[in-house]
Amino acid sequence: MATKRDYYEVLGVPKNASEEDIKKAYRKLAMKHHPDRNQGEDKGAEAKFKEAKEAYEMLSNAEKRAAYDQHGHAGVDPNMRGGPGGEGFGGFAEAFGDIFGDVFGQRGGGRGGRQVYRGSDLSYAMEITLEEAAFGKEAQIRIPTWEHCATCTGSGAKPSTQAKACATCHGQGVVQMRQGFFSVQQSCPHCRGSGKIIAEPCSTCHGQGKQKKQKTLEVKIPAGIDDTMRIRSAGNGEPGTNGGPPGDLYIEIRLKKHDIFERDGDDLHCVVPISFTRAALGGEIDVPTLQGKAAIDIPEGTQAGKQFRIRGKGLKGVRSSYPGDLYCHVSVETPVKLTEHQRKLLKDFDESLKKGGAKHSPGEVSWADKLKGFFSA
Repeated sequence: MATKRDYYEVLGVPKNASEEDIKKAYRKLAMKHHPDRNQGEDKGAEAKFKEAKEAYEMLSNAEKRAAYDQHGHAGVDPNMRGGPGGEGFGGFAEAFGDIFGDVFGQRGGGRGGRQVYRGSDLSYAMEITLEEAAFGKEAQIRIPTWEHCATCTGSGAKPSTQAKACATCHGQGVVQMRQGFFSVQQSCPHCRGSGKIIAEPCSTCHGQGKQKKQKTLEVKIPAGIDDTMRIRSAGNGEPGTNGGPPGDLYIEIRLKKHDIFERDGDDLHCVVPISFTRAALGGEIDVPTLQGKAAIDIPEGTQAGKQFRIRGKGLKGVRSSYPGDLYCHVSVETPVKLTEHQRKLLKDFDESLKKGGAKHSPGEVSWADKLKGFFSA
């Protein structure tokens, strides 16, 4: 039988090493030689892991360490002293629980044993105007939050009573499960990780020890924000469990429909109605922008649907270096509710256009020619 190596040598620490130094050394070795991290790479990883586990299990317990320092391996031989179970396992489980969490991504507790969990994230929908999106704003919102129950002062138990330690996990909030040479730490199924059992829950909070309230938050909306974008408010989500960190609050932006403009990224679009006489004769007209009025020149003979671009009159997005543009789409308005005099004038005007031939209405004449060819085919 091979001679066992000195436990201090296995962990690489001196004999006067502190409990914390021993734990750190073990964690480093366990992470390095854990079988799940050395599948097929280091054939001796499992043996090294077991060796480090055994060394830590003995040296983490003050009584076993004293026996080992005095008698060596004989002082902790299971055939002579009852084996390495009992109190020493608690210290090992605590350290191994941390390693297990590092390997598999779980969140474990500290020395208290109870597992802690991060709180859930919250979502809040905020509706803002196009102007507020363009220039930014500071706003106040009210969100749900949790506060200690005033009736039971946060204990969760009915006044004049108190919670008792869970008999399953002995108040630790976690239980240990052995699977071969693995020791797995998981949340206690009886108390759900709280470490306590409330026989008579508080009637106000129903044993939660907290009540849902409302709180006001100051929120800064950055200039250029767009529809469906989110703002993160760290730590303002649901509180964590067993002292775990709170979640975050995500404010989701909803852009209200604007009476004039339609947003397309950093660009803006609007429809500008003009009379058919303005379209025919041309002239300068004023159009709205988010910064005020702007003038555009309507050329003589402008047709419906003509687009005019005004550079830099859109808005500047949160990730943009320059503002977008404003696109004005001309809509030629047909006059309505004409008087008899106006009707006569239009008929006379129409006759004069017909006498001029195709030069006044090239599109209409071209369309008529296309129809003739279509029907004669």
